[in-house]
Amino acid sequence: MANFQIVMPKLGESIIEATITKWLKSPGDAIEEDDPIVEIATDKVDSEIPSPVEGVLKEVLFAEGDVVEVGKVIAIVETEGEGSGDAEAPEEEKPAPEEKKEETPAPAKEPAPAAEGEAEPTRFYSPLVKNIAKTEGISMKELEGIEGTGKEGRVTKQDLLDYLKHKPAAASQPAAPKAAAPPAAPPVVSAAGDEIVEMDRMRKLIADHMVMSKQVSPHVTSFIEVDMTNVVTWREKVKDMVMRREAEKLTFTPIIIEATAQAIKDYPRINASVDGTKMIIRKNVNIGMATALPDGNLIVPVIRNADQKSLLGLTKDVNDLASRARANKLLPDEIQGGTFTTTNFGSFASITGTPIINQPQVAILGIGAIRKKPVVIETPQGDMIGIRHMMILSLAYDHRIVDGALGGMYLKRVAELLENFDTDRNI
Repeated sequence: MANFQIVMPKLGESIIEATITKWLKSPGDAIEEDDPIVEIATDKVDSEIPSPVEGVLKEVLFAEGDVVEVGKVIAIVETEGEGSGDAEAPEEEKPAPEEKKEETPAPAKEPAPAAEGEAEPTRFYSPLVKNIAKTEGISMKELEGIEGTGKEGRVTKQDLLDYLKHKPAAASQPAAPKAAAPPAAPPVVSAAGDEIVEMDRMRKLIADHMVMSKQVSPHVTSFIEVDMTNVVTWREKVKDMVMRREAEKLTFTPIIIEATAQAIKDYPRINASVDGTKMIIRKNVNIGMATALPDGNLIVPVIRNADQKSLLGLTKDVNDLASRARANKLLPDEIQGGTFTTTNFGSFASITGTPIINQPQVAILGIGAIRKKPVVIETPQGDMIGIRHMMILSLAYDHRIVDGALGGMYLKRVAELLENFDTDRNI
């Protein structure tokens, strides 16, 4: 018999630790190869760790709720044969230099913008905590004074949010233009028969992100009605062939994402972020697609370099990411790095909606349901009434750098690409 060490895997370039949320196996349980043994959570995504070997779970080294660094041994599996444990032993030490690599540049960057006399950090801060602190104007000296509830006294995201919630008004910078604190939520009283349900972790993250987005960006929403008849006709003609040849379901989503990405090439400032008074125009076109999960929550996997992919490639990416999102199989890197987002209201028969921008992006496209409607059709012989497949697109954009003209031109370009879709196109 031999012992095999299960380590906390590397979950993405910026992920250096994860929280154990639930052990799916207990010591003494038999484990098949690829059986999920534990659920973990990061600030980005929840996922499962499968066992790479068959055997019996001998020991778990961390409890539920513990925060574990990448590369740490979290469990030991007893296997038949010899040498299994030795093969895994060096793996535990590999992440150590990676962690140093990620920690080394952080202090190097901090002093540059810091004021004179800024305190040097005496403990580790995750990239997420640093970003929140930077956004909220929290200095390193102030951050050092916050009591941490994480491992070894680390400041967690919740610690920082709680601090900001109760931060004295005097501590806020008087010169800041947004000195006014957000209005406090009104007290809520439950009545007899009401059901009280605690938000799960993901819903709390979504709630925080949505409130933050509305506070950061002045939202404006524009709408356009699109004649999707050419797209509907073409899809009906080729969808069965695509299923037979590629074993892929052809939906409207990749077609719309293709037009979204092409239009970004014409109007690149819609594919941007705001950093203080700077506009960052993104080179890569990475399209996030909001995906509803079975538990009612929402996640946004990202199709990278969408402008460089064929329609078949987009179809495969859409199907794969949506499927793995619903099965909780996404990797943290697959929901990071988006530069523009789409959300499909039409999946639930809604004709339109006003989406909230996915920070730090500056625009999000809402896709409504495609419905048959009588419309006026202009012909050389005169106007006539016809039945067409119509859809409403809504674009919410950050009015700090996207004005109505740019938002309207971009939306019009997406509509033109869809309305002029080639019905003889091959895939």
